[in-house]
Amino acid sequence: MSEIIKVGMADLKTCISPNGITTLGLGSCVGIAIRDPQTKIGGLAHIMLPDSTAIKNSQQNIAKFADTGIEELVRQMERLGAMRSRMVAKIAGGATMFNFQGSGTLGQVGERNVEATKVKLRELRIPILSEDTGANFGRTVIFYPETGDFIIRAVGKPEYII
Repeated sequence: MSEIIKVGMADLKTCISPNGITTLGLGSCVGIAIRDPQTKIGGLAHIMLPDSTAIKNSQQNIAKFADTGIEELVRQMERLGAMRSRMVAKIAGGATMFNFQGSGTLGQVGERNVEATKVKLRELRIPILSEDTGANFGRTVIFYPETGDFIIRAVGKPEYII
């Protein structure tokens, strides 16, 4: 019997087929689902911020940031037997949840999270197969490493798979 593993905010987890993995409440946060299609090992990171170097606290949660969280997710998957050369990704989230007056970066955190995610995945040579990012609504996602299905749920919208 398969299990759905829950990933919290600023958290990451790995799983092996037939298990799935989910995270709730992706607003400006980004959910990064990575899988090795051959081993069917997958993982999901729920990142909140783009860049760990912008924060001075050295005791930070590495899963909170795109740069460190994605690297750690890949490391954990490799420890389970996945190969980076076969890994592929799907991403969701990065919404603009609040409209702020002015051109400050606070209102653009979702956009910055998406860009930082893409930069890190490109650096690690992990292609993004599909994405559902931006807009102005939150998302809940469920990822199945066995099939690569990344199910997107949003209030008032039909469920769909990317």
